[in-house]
Order: sequence, then structure tokens, then C-alpha cells
Amino acid sequence: MSRSTEPARPGLPPLDPRIAARIADRSADHIAELAVLCRLPSISAEGRALRETAEAVADLMRRWGIPGTIVETEDAPAVLARMTGRSPVVLLAYNHYDVQPPDPLEEWTSPPFEPTLRDGRLYARGVADDKGDLLARLAAIEAILHVRGELPIGVVLLVEGQEEIDGPAIQRWIRENPELLACDLAFVEAADLDAGGRPGLILGTRGMCYVELEAHGPPSDLHSSLAAAVENPAWTLVRALATIVDPESGAIRIPGFHDRVRPLTERDRALIAALPDPTASWQQELGIVPPADPAARRRLLEEIVGAPTATICGISGGYAGPGLKTVIPAVARAKIDFRLVPDQDPAEIVELLRAHLDAEGFPEVRIIVHTQDGLPARTPSDDPWVERVAALTEAWYGAPPAIWPNSPGGIVMEPFIRGLGVPTMFGGVRPAGGRYHAPDEFLVVDSFAPAARFFAWLLERLGDDPPVARRG
Repeated sequence: MSRSTEPARPGLPPLDPRIAARIADRSADHIAELAVLCRLPSISAEGRALRETAEAVADLMRRWGIPGTIVETEDAPAVLARMTGRSPVVLLAYNHYDVQPPDPLEEWTSPPFEPTLRDGRLYARGVADDKGDLLARLAAIEAILHVRGELPIGVVLLVEGQEEIDGPAIQRWIRENPELLACDLAFVEAADLDAGGRPGLILGTRGMCYVELEAHGPPSDLHSSLAAAVENPAWTLVRALATIVDPESGAIRIPGFHDRVRPLTERDRALIAALPDPTASWQQELGIVPPADPAARRRLLEEIVGAPTATICGISGGYAGPGLKTVIPAVARAKIDFRLVPDQDPAEIVELLRAHLDAEGFPEVRIIVHTQDGLPARTPSDDPWVERVAALTEAWYGAPPAIWPNSPGGIVMEPFIRGLGVPTMFGGVRPAGGRYHAPDEFLVVDSFAPAARFFAWLLERLGDDPPVARRG
């Protein structure tokens, strides 16, 4: 964290000390406002408190001098603010106010929607993903407006409530309203500092196709003595699942699945090779023994970044409780996520899966689509705006950012990259936190102000000698 509090900026002006002082003076208020937002159980999977939270975000913006307004989408309200600046450059900053369900509740030390301070950390569901990052950006903008009365560049803020469920409505809304979101570059959620204090920059996102396979047997569960006479749907499902992935190589066996995969460029591979080795902590933290050979670890990291996956997320059917119950299940189900990379199409993956199951002799296995709207996308690593943001990040931290061509996970980026036609990246650094999507999610309180200061400085510098504007 030392680099974020004592940044190096060779040849560049420092952050206006009045702006830094404003952020520092209001730090207690910022954390209090964050706690207020975290008390709202804005769980998109359950449709809880979404409008209430959107209105709370818009109200907070207005109290801080930011013209936040509610915009309606089909599923959940979003908050939009558009502000002009001294420079014609416009940055779109995207965040989300929805959160994951808090289950399992018994593993929380304190209730998930009762924000609690312990040992310099604020614990609450959504405090790190993504309400802390949102508040840090708003705090930076508030401080600049308070000190200067105007922004150095134009800023569009979009805060939505469907990210955690890959909601298609917000993506459609983005594509249908390009005039409201016109910009030169877009920042989605900020990246993290690694354990050594090195900042990150992420240029793309995986897509998501999430399906459920369902096999049916007898009309109701039956005594297992009838196994010779009745087709067991659990066996049908297991056999069907076994055809999807090669047991030796782990390769996905669905014909055509890899046809559209955009290969990593040589520059992408060089960036991946320069990343800190994330496998060093895997054995202790994840129980995974990484390959001993450095080249094998690098190939594995390239696959994590640039290759699609198929994951069985859960299997159910029959009896799985304590003790014995001899039963043939009436139905068996498996939930599968396909993590996709540019330029795969989730809808096409569903069609390929259907054709594959039919060809393998499983036409009776039903496919239930839970989402096929999470589209993958990637900003080219040699884009001038990527180079500009990377240079500014290095100037602040005194170390080049770890640049990931693709996030291993997913977030809304494709509508900005393809729909708006602008370079999009995880821009800036979020306040340090952890246990995203898990019990005892937390944010380190002392990391909030440094993240806000860095974002304020980025806003100040992005208008200096910018790459050619892409709008219009």
C-alpha cells in the first residue's frame, strides 16, 4: 500500500493537495455512506431492494453535486449521470449496486447486511464487490467538484443492478442508448492491487452460457429393487455429461465449440508471461498443486486467460441426505457453466450442445438455458488508450501494471466494446478487499482514500495529450 500513499510521478504534476485533503477530511463520512448502502440487501438474484438501492445511489450522487438520475431498464433501475469537463475527452465509469446472495448465513461472523468494523476492516455483503469501488469513484469526483467547481474531463457514470446475474436488460439498454453513453473510453470495475502492491489492468471479459441438463425416468421416485426394469435418469445424465469433456486432456469435445475462439496475440502472450505467478499461493489457499515446470505454469495461465471452459457446478437427483434410502430418482439434473472467450457466441454454444447430445444418443436429455446473454469481449492490448492508462498507472505507482488481456471471470464489457465501439478496461484501483461472493466479505478501511486519490489523479491526467478521440 505504500506506493498508493507515496506515489511516484516522474514528469507529471501531482494530485492537487486540496483534492487530496478533501478526500482525507471526508474519509469517515465516506465509510459511513458506504455502510448505509451496504445495509440495503440489493440481491439481484432475488430481486430484493433494487429500486431502493438505485434511489439511494442517485440521492447520494445529488448530495455530492453529481447529477444522478434513475433510468428504467426492463429488469432493474439504473443510475446515470453525465458531466462535462474542461477537456473534450469523455470517460464512462461503470459500476453495479447489486450483490450476491449472502448464503451460507451461518458462516458470517456478523450479519451480512449489518456493516461491522473489526480490526480496520468493514464487513458486509457488497462492501468490496462493488459498492466500495463505486463510493471511491464518487468520492474522487466530489472532491474535484468541491475544489475546482468542474471536472477536468467529461465523465459518464452508469451504475446498474443486474451484474451479478448477467442481466440481459442492462446490456440491451446500453446498446439502445449510445447517445447517452457516448465516450472515448470506458472503465468498468477497478482492478486490485496484488500482494506486492502492484496495480492491475484488465482488458477483456469472459462470456457466460449457463445451462441445466435434465434427464427424466419414472413418474416418481421408485424402490431401487426395480433397477433392472427402469431406466435410471441419474445414469443417463452421468453418461451424457461424460461425453462433454475428454477425460484425459480435459478438452471440450463438443464439435464446433472452439471454432470461433480468438487466439491470443503475441503481445497478449508477452503480457501474460510478465504477470506475477498467481500459482505460488494456490496450494496453501486453494489446495491446488500447480505444475512444477515454469513453462507449464505459463501455459496454464494462458488457458485461464484465453481458453473457454465447461464446469459442472452441481448435480442433483434422488436422495443425498444422511443415512440410507434405496431409491431410483424420477429426475436428475446438472448445472453447467461454459466460460467463453472472444469471439464465441453463447446462443450458438447452446445449439452446438444440443446437436452434440443428440449425436451422442441423448436426445431425451433436456437443456434448460439459465443465461446466454453474457458475451465475451476484449480490447486490443495495443490500443492507444490502453497504453495511455497503463503509462499513467505506472507513473502513479512506480511500477508497471500487471496487464491481463482477459479476466478469468465475467463482467459487462461487451456492450461498451462492441456496442459503443470504445476501448474498455478495468480502470483504476479499487479499495483493497476480499472474500467476494463469500461469507465475511470485507473492505480495508485505510485503502479507501488511496483508491479515491488515484482515481481523482487519473481524471486530472486523462485529458492531457489524449489519443485521437473515437467518438462521432
